[in-house]
Amino acid sequence: MSKALVFQTDFGLVDGAVCAMYGVANTVDPALKIYDLTHEIPQYNIWEASYRLRQTIDYWPEGTVFVSVVDPGVGSTRRSVIAKTTRNQFIITPDNGTLTHIKKVAGIQSVHVFDETANKLPSAGESFTFYGRDIYAYTGARLASGKINFEDFGDEVPVDSIVELPIVPSYREADKVFGVIDVLDIRFGNLWTNIDCKKFHELNVARGERLKVTIRNDTRYVYENTICYARSFADVSIGEPLIYINSLENIGIAINQGSFARAYGIGTGTSWHISFEKYQGTLAK
Repeated sequence: MSKALVFQTDFGLVDGAVCAMYGVANTVDPALKIYDLTHEIPQYNIWEASYRLRQTIDYWPEGTVFVSVVDPGVGSTRRSVIAKTTRNQFIITPDNGTLTHIKKVAGIQSVHVFDETANKLPSAGESFTFYGRDIYAYTGARLASGKINFEDFGDEVPVDSIVELPIVPSYREADKVFGVIDVLDIRFGNLWTNIDCKKFHELNVARGERLKVTIRNDTRYVYENTICYARSFADVSIGEPLIYINSLENIGIAINQGSFARAYGIGTGTSWHISFEKYQGTLAK
């Protein structure tokens, strides 16, 4: 019985690239169930590809095959790999850092490297620029349909040999917690930090209380104000900012029915630092 096949790319949907990947998978096995994680990863943004896998993978069943193609090094000497997670899911991707968050958060039990030339779509001919179609969709469809077996496909390599992107850990000092802005809840402009709710709760702040929030980009301070810690968006007035626990149980910041990121020109990545501090002052009414 075939398994679900989930595609993620930075290709967008304005041309036929994703449709061609679907076509390859259907040619391998017309009975495959194919789904999209997203095709709107910013071009070449390996960090976001890694994060979106981490955001999604825990909600898919055992055996699901993910194909993630954000591949600025296409055609180079970087490896092509299949990773098996601790929950027995599979990720086929270039070995360029895309597996960073999966290794750290979900866990990887085994990695196999496979030969791109020997596992290329036969009809691809002399093209070496569309590995998403010719190698990853093709290999993913064969794995999901049972035409190849993970244990017998490719050469096993140490899990520690995969390429990882640098991750800045969150931490607490006295009545402050520090972290970075990992990613945006893109459509709504909410900030998603790497501070998990357990570390945040060490501040002993109750819902309805306010905290001092400071955001800087490297050494440039971008935002400093007090914000209410709320259960959900409806707990504050429209246009008011809030601190909340997001769907990954990390700390987020939003504006109710507005975009925090757009309002203050805030980006993501390890240069975007954020801190939360228990507020001791008195607010003007």
